This record gives sequence, structure tokens and C-alpha cells, in this order.
Amino acid sequence: MDEPTILLTNDDGIDSAGLRAVYDGLAEVGDVVAVAPAEDQSAVGRAISGEVEVRDHELGYVVEGTPTDCVVAGLEALVTDADLVVAGCNRGANLGTYVLGRSGTVSAAVEATFFDVPAIAVSMYIPVREDAAFSEIEANGESYDEAVRATRYLADHALGAGVFEQCDYLNVNAPVAEWGEAPLAITRPSEVYEMDAVRDGEAVTLHDRIWEHMADGTIPDPAGTDRRAVVDGKVSVSPLTAPHTTEHHEALDALAETYPVEE
Repeated sequence: MDEPTILLTNDDGIDSAGLRAVYDGLAEVGDVVAVAPAEDQSAVGRAISGEVEVRDHELGYVVEGTPTDCVVAGLEALVTDADLVVAGCNRGANLGTYVLGRSGTVSAAVEATFFDVPAIAVSMYIPVREDAAFSEIEANGESYDEAVRATRYLADHALGAGVFEQCDYLNVNAPVAEWGEAPLAITRPSEVYEMDAVRDGEAVTLHDRIWEHMADGTIPDPAGTDRRAVVDGKVSVSPLTAPHTTEHHEALDALAETYPVEE
């Protein structure tokens, strides 16, 4: 196919190093137009606004809104001929089933699928261990090189290879480039969930214990999952479908049949 038109968005804001790195990388394989938030919109999920202000930007457009706003405004009014939506690169990983609905990065990709436009969400894992080998990583522009390399490859090949005939979007998580060149691993999102909450007087602290496991290298995720792949130095690629799919459910059918209705 001809060079694709790529709508690029994110949730870290249009001036983030991760978006710029992906923009430059994708420019080698397609016509890239950024439609991204003016400010950091991390962890807003699929929040959407009724109206947003849009301004021209050297990379495309800047939107006073959420990642979902950017995708809707982009596909319907600003980049209506987009062949692909790419969201990222996020500074920090988006791993595990429980994270997918929270992430503004992933939510942007999900929103694109409702327009029947394939999408790639891409994030970079930043190590959290305390030893010197990890603390020396500054996560600057060059740190995104492996995330960019994988995103460019997938944007260049996935459409023509029929990848999106079997999934709606790809959730890509790459290690920092300081770890060296990383192979691709096709994964599934981990279902390990270790959130807890502790009350102290009038406050309740919410705590994700997964980060502690990642810090000491004892993650409980099995082989084949996204988090395991990234911690092992691979680029995780999870082929996913948009949420809220409907499946035949015999137990609910039975409840419907016995639902009391006065005649």
C-alpha cells in the first residue's frame, strides 16, 4: 500500500519527548499528523469533553482536552483520511489487564477502533530498581529508541500483513533503549492484580504492589504475559479487541426466563 496517513496522539502532552521521538520515527514510513493534548492527561481513561479548543502546532494540532478528545476530533474533523492511529510513546509502561482501562494512551487506541481505524498504543517501561545500573537511566529522547523502532516496524508492516483483520489494536510496551536491542514478543495482558488500600484516619491510601515486585525483580507474572516480557528485556506486543464485546451467556439467559413480570 501507499504510505499511510498516521494520526499521532498521546496522554503526556504534545511537547513530550516520547511523542516527538515517535513522530520522527513514523515520518520515515508515513505522513504523520499529531493531534495531541496541550497538557499531561495521564490516567484519564476514555474521558471525553463536549467541546475542545484546537490550535495549530508545528507537528499538527494541539487540543485542550483528553486523548479521547484528540482521537474523535482528529478522525472526524482534522485528519479524516487517517489509515492508522498511534498513541504514545508514553513515559512509563501500560501493562496488565487492570491498567488498560485507566490509561489515556491505551484509551486513545481503543477510541480509534470504534471508527474502524486500526491503532497502536505504545509505552516505554522505565526500570524502578534502586541499583546503579537502573538509576543511571534518565529516560531522555534516546531512551525511546527501541519503542520507536518497534512502532515504526509495526506501522510499516502490520496493515499490509492483515494483522488488524484479527485484532482491533496493538498494545506495545518496550524496555528502555539502554538495555540494548530488544526482540518482539507476542503477549497477552497479565491478569495479576495486587492493588490494596489502607485507611489512616480520614484518608485511604491506594497502593499498587506490582511496582514493588518490579523493583526487586520478583514479579509474579507467568511467561507469555506482557509484564514478564518487558522485564525480561523484550518488546511486548499484545493484539487486543475493543472492550465490551458480547458473548452468549446461558446463566443470564436462564435468569431472563425467570424474571418476574406482572401481566
